Amino acid sequence: MLTAPPPAAHPLAYIVDRIESGGALLPDTPENVVEVVGILKSYGVVLDAYWRNLIYISEHQFLVLFPFFKYFNGEITTAKLLRHWWHDRINYEFAEYCMKGMFWHGGGGLDAFLDTPEFVNLAKTAIRAKVKSNPLMSGLNQIFPDFLVEQVRQLCYYSGLGQFWRVMSPMFLTLSDRYDRGEIQTIADVVAHVKQGLVDAAALPITYAVNIDGKSYDLLPASAGLTFLPDTALPYVEAVFLRSFPFFGTVSYNAQAHQISANQADFNYGALFADPLPIGGGGIPPTLLMQDMRHFLPDYLHKIYQQGLRGEDDLRVKICLSFQKSMFCVTTAAILGTLPHPLDTTDLAQQQSNRAYLEAWVERLSPSRLPRVQEYFSLD
Repeated sequence: MLTAPPPAAHPLAYIVDRIESGGALLPDTPENVVEVVGILKSYGVVLDAYWRNLIYISEHQFLVLFPFFKYFNGEITTAKLLRHWWHDRINYEFAEYCMKGMFWHGGGGLDAFLDTPEFVNLAKTAIRAKVKSNPLMSGLNQIFPDFLVEQVRQLCYYSGLGQFWRVMSPMFLTLSDRYDRGEIQTIADVVAHVKQGLVDAAALPITYAVNIDGKSYDLLPASAGLTFLPDTALPYVEAVFLRSFPFFGTVSYNAQAHQISANQADFNYGALFADPLPIGGGGIPPTLLMQDMRHFLPDYLHKIYQQGLRGEDDLRVKICLSFQKSMFCVTTAAILGTLPHPLDTTDLAQQQSNRAYLEAWVERLSPSRLPRVQEYFSLD
């Protein structure tokens, strides 16, 4: 009697085996360690600027409909204005791009709270205080009562993402310091550092209030119970690492072209999926991030990039390749931090549950750049 052959193993099953053995989505090589630590040092510096600006906008540009100077953090000088026009500055637009990705895709307790009657009442109270002496804004609010509420929802995401990055920035800079001291030597060390940072901040409360005429108005009150890991970190991974938006100019937004899925759950345009080659092209948002990070590269990583055949001609692409590797490490930390059971459990049922969880993640990431980063390849 003929029997069906056993099902073929998933081509990326070895990655699950590696994670179960204490490894990561990214292979452990000396080259990968240097790239990941170096790029995260630069990223940490950039994130420090990003979170400060997002918090500034949420607190000091509240319902300013035409915030011409929102990127100046309250310091407006002629020299700074000239640097802004010359683009000799941090590209805060990328921070807003990530914020809008989280705002659109939603997920987590923050998204759920913003749809509650409690939030709407809090928002309307703050709106009334803000517009009471502004006839134009007051009239706008009466004609379109939901318009300003939606603006406040978006400002909550400015604050939420800012608070998330406020934790991640020093986490990455501390990683670099530990590497310099010889404490970080493997990819597993990188993952363990990030995972511990996420665990330590997991229950950090996410709150947001604005000051209007000397009075504070809660918008994300402590009573909402919003916390760092489930309500900002995990939605960020979903929205920015996995889903994001298709880049303008690379696919058609015309509904008749059917190049973009009508179901946002099918989106796979995030940092882990994006082709690095368009980086540097007009209209490709991550170009802004790579441009920012190039200013803060540690010397040892910059020298590696310069040794390539193209030198600095494709520097942004090289930075993007390293950045994607680093984000696979951060994703590994997030996956391990949300495993159903401890990784070192000896209970067979728990091991099987963990295995199924890891397999689901690897399956989801199989169309991403994950297979590509398994191979060592030169940055030339």
